[in-house]
Amino acid sequence: MEAVESELLKKAAREAAKASYSPYSHYPVGAAVLAEDGQIFSACNVESSTYGLSICAERNALTAAIAKGLRKFRALAVWSKNGATPCGACRQVIWELCGEIPIYIIDADGKEKCYISSVLLPDPFDEKKLRK
Repeated sequence: MEAVESELLKKAAREAAKASYSPYSHYPVGAAVLAEDGQIFSACNVESSTYGLSICAERNALTAAIAKGLRKFRALAVWSKNGATPCGACRQVIWELCGEIPIYIIDADGKEKCYISSVLLPDPFDEKKLRK
């Protein structure tokens, strides 16, 4: 991935967090996914008073891309105040929809880390493994 694409992706995640609906946790998160064709889809977290119905920014960004017909992704960026990594549910969805991609984690101070999917979810539930 080119440096320019990487910076645009990270900026999109940071900007998406500004739209966060997080009245309960007060913890805004933004995410952006880079599709194979170069399009970037970004989204924020959306909370519900019924916590189980809250939706993470990562899954919102991916489902926005899927809804537009995209199926191949090159990278994901996640912005939060303290640079938290995706939750377990998001890690599984990232694996299923993206496979092995870099995931940039950015905090409010601009510090970043980069992981690959299999490091965040080393032994995913994988339908392909079930067929063996």
